[in-house]
This record gives sequence, C-alpha cells and structure tokens, in this order.
Amino acid sequence: MPTAAHPPLVVMMGVSGSGKTTVGAALAQRLRVPFADADDFHPPENITKMSAGVPLTDEDREPWLATIAAWLDAHRDGGGVVSCSALKRSYRDVLRGGADAAVFLHLHGDRGVLAARVAGRPGHFMPAALVDSQFATLEPLGADERGAALDVSAPVDGLVEQSLQLLATQDGSLR
Repeated sequence: MPTAAHPPLVVMMGVSGSGKTTVGAALAQRLRVPFADADDFHPPENITKMSAGVPLTDEDREPWLATIAAWLDAHRDGGGVVSCSALKRSYRDVLRGGADAAVFLHLHGDRGVLAARVAGRPGHFMPAALVDSQFATLEPLGADERGAALDVSAPVDGLVEQSLQLLATQDGSLR
C-alpha cells in the first residue's frame, strides 16, 4: 500500500463510459488524496466538438493534456487521482511528462456495455456515437508502461480494492 509519505499519482484511464470518474473518485477518497476529472479541463471548443459528435484531433487534445500534466506535476508530492481517457501512448507520454511516477489504471470492458452506459448519462457532452472512435483510437498499455488493466464488469468497490492492491505492488510495472 502506498504510504502517507509516498502517496501515489494515478491516472484512471479508458474510453468514455468505463467508469473513470466514479472509480477514480472512490479511489482518491480511499487514498485520501485529491481527485480531478479531466473532463473539467477541456476548453469550450473541445466540448462543443464532442457535443456535436465530432471526435477530437490530437491537436485539440494538446492543450488539454498539458493542463492535466500540470495538475499531476502540482500533486507530485502529495499524490492524487485524475480520470483521463489517455487513449494513446503519446497522450500518456505527455501526462508522464508532468509526473513520471504516475500509474495508469486502464478500465476496460465490452464496447456495447460502455456505449449503453454513455447513452444513459443525462446531460453529459459525450455522445454514445463517439465511443466507437475512442475504441479505434485506444492503444492499450505497453509492457513497459507503469500500470495495469481492470475489467469494468467488477463492481466499483471491487475495482477500488483491485486498484489498491495493484498500487501496493508498485514495482515499476504492476504486471
């Protein structure tokens, strides 16, 4: 288990509907560290595009990722959890630039289940139509990336417990 002297920095990643915010917030509460939802860092132009069903480009994501990396850097000593899709390795590389010790916990699951979750979220800017584009963009964690994959079919409490167990084994790979 991470200690109070060395609280972890965690990026709860995955496509929309995977439960990043729910699981990430619950994990942060258990770890007693701050939580941030990367959706809150999107500039208005990104939200407008996504609301219209237009996938973001890498250029659209650059300032957003830089802001999240800065958040991670600001929480380097005290720890924190941020939910962020972090779909590509290059995006995760930007985030690691803010905190090279960040652990990426990838919430993954069935495309149909996740699309149904997104479709059932009232008032969120991300339409279910973009879930396919996120799956197409997704690059799973590489063997050399610090992190692990968690199946979203487990209940939230189970995912938090799995996350805590994985964080307790912080040996640089978690594999």
